[in-house]
Amino acid sequence: MAIRVMLVDDQMLLRTGFRMVLAAQPDMEVVAEAGDGVEAIENLRSTAVDVVLMDVRMPRLDGVEATRRICAEPDAPKVLILTTFDLDEYAFSGLKAGASGFMLKDVPPGELLAAIRSVDSGDAVVAPSTTRRLLDRFSPMLPSGTAEPRHKDIAKLTEREREVMLLVAQGLSNGEIAARLVLSEATVKTHVGRILTKLGLRDRVQVVVLAYETGLVRAGGGAG
Repeated sequence: MAIRVMLVDDQMLLRTGFRMVLAAQPDMEVVAEAGDGVEAIENLRSTAVDVVLMDVRMPRLDGVEATRRICAEPDAPKVLILTTFDLDEYAFSGLKAGASGFMLKDVPPGELLAAIRSVDSGDAVVAPSTTRRLLDRFSPMLPSGTAEPRHKDIAKLTEREREVMLLVAQGLSNGEIAARLVLSEATVKTHVGRILTKLGLRDRVQVVVLAYETGLVRAGGGAG
């Protein structure tokens, strides 16, 4: 089945450009468009969507709050934040709100398409190591989230799962974690899946954000 995409941006010209790029792909279909977060949420009540391309700066309801509300719903679509500026603090707020990644609006079409496919398959578009670097820079600007309740959830992890979580949060890939802990890559993947399930997280980026918020990983350094 084609990946069902909703375009959310207050600039119609940009939506038109994105729609043309996506329409040329046999595995993608633009099923809805919205000019702000309010309209996006209303569309989701009547239209099945797999991936939302979400602008951050919009009237009525911005992309960060819209992402937060969308991702709080069961079986929510994946959200890919689009930003005009590199290192935009709003994009990182979007990651905290539940987005699976972010990209610049002027990204080459091929990279945008690859990002949509990655997000749809459950991967994060932003490398955890990159996310950590950006969170280090913008942590004072990020709104407070639900760190305290989720910190208690970390107690559900086994000692090995906690160990794997810390390495994920430090930006290591499954292969690097496997080498560090002398495990098979398949075993590491299983541990990561259990961590996501126990903590109610969507992807590895959210693991990084949670570890950062709760002090398990410190700004600019390793484990806390």
